[in-house]
Amino acid sequence: MRSIVSLQTRNCLRTARRWKYTSPAAVRWSSSEARQWSTPLAKQLSEAITTTGPIPLASFMRMCLTSDMGGYYMSSQEGRDQFGQKGDFITSPEISQIFGELIAVWFVAEWIGQGRRKGGVELIEIGPGRGTLMDDMLRTMKNFKPLAESIEAVYMVEASPSLRDAQKKLLCGDAPMTETDIGHRCISKYSGIPIIWTENIRFVPSNPDKTPFIVAHEFFDALPIHAFQSISPSDSSQEAEKETIQTPTGIHKLSPEAQKANQKKKGPQWREMVVSPSPPDSTHTTLSTPKSQQPSNPPPEFQLTLSKASTPHSLYLPEISPRYRALKSTPDSLIEISPESHAYAQEFARRIGGSPTSPKPTPSGAAIILDYGPADTIPTNSLRGIKAHQRVSPLSEPGLVDLSADVDFVALAEAALGASEGVEVYGPVEQGAFLRAMGIQERAEALI
Repeated sequence: MRSIVSLQTRNCLRTARRWKYTSPAAVRWSSSEARQWSTPLAKQLSEAITTTGPIPLASFMRMCLTSDMGGYYMSSQEGRDQFGQKGDFITSPEISQIFGELIAVWFVAEWIGQGRRKGGVELIEIGPGRGTLMDDMLRTMKNFKPLAESIEAVYMVEASPSLRDAQKKLLCGDAPMTETDIGHRCISKYSGIPIIWTENIRFVPSNPDKTPFIVAHEFFDALPIHAFQSISPSDSSQEAEKETIQTPTGIHKLSPEAQKANQKKKGPQWREMVVSPSPPDSTHTTLSTPKSQQPSNPPPEFQLTLSKASTPHSLYLPEISPRYRALKSTPDSLIEISPESHAYAQEFARRIGGSPTSPKPTPSGAAIILDYGPADTIPTNSLRGIKAHQRVSPLSEPGLVDLSADVDFVALAEAALGASEGVEVYGPVEQGAFLRAMGIQERAEALI
């Protein structure tokens, strides 16, 4: 996969404290107690956790961002906008048209390098925001008439109804939108190219004769992560580990066969970081809230604790890569893993290069991922919350705070290469270097 995995650097939360287990009983209380929650979603999360026990960080992130009950990206509240000066953050396409133009030129170069295919080209954007990036790309591509004529459709992978409406208005104007078997469709203002919306890339038709050009800008950093910590073999909690496992419905005793297999495991073990409501009388001090997140903000309503026993995720996910396994023997090692990110990278690769189950005689297409994260290390302590352009606790005001975490670019490369033998991976490179190589300075001078 000729995928340039671009990288931007952003300061991460570096709260290097090591976590100790807190019993679920210590954070449970009757749901009838009069506690005021910041959002309906916060109340729903608390009630669910009080019933089932602490949940994985990934589950918390997923609910906060995409829950039907006020998830950050699902809200249709009038006047609310996540993007821009009046929102919570600003992305590169919103700053200047040049960004989208240069991404379009990169795809033009890929199209030329792959033989100038006369048809079957598909543009796919994952997490399109307000549609600004795709609008700039299509406006630029219409200047390359042979490529524009080869584009059969544009697919916008978007789960938010409100953002989908914003994208439709920008890309299609007053053209009517109709429902389809996979989502919605309308005709764009650019050469009559159809724009098709769907909620997941799995719903986008996959055809070995097509040439997909895929872009994901600041999408992977919003995908849920699981966080794990390696505990020392001397940790007393390993005694319970031999006989129990923690699941979403509580801590359960293992079968005799599983106990026997577990007793053979010696040395450090992985424990998962889980989320539970913070006690009602919590303060920033008791929750160890970073000072940068304390001003004018109440103590977070939720907290991260270390699972007492293994969870299904802790037994499986840290074992899928030698990069993770190498850290297991070092007590207190921290790692973050995003299975959904791996799945998307694998899907990109299969569409471009084919796979044993879906062969593609001639690999074609390209994908570019632009996001935040370290170039070659495993992310740790990177979960962050942004509201009104300020850093806030990611465990506060569920549904009103944008959550994101660093992207593990090496893991994406591993996932893509493992999914298809017909792809290659390039990068990551710093976004600034990439844009300079694409001619951002020259284009800016031409616009002045």
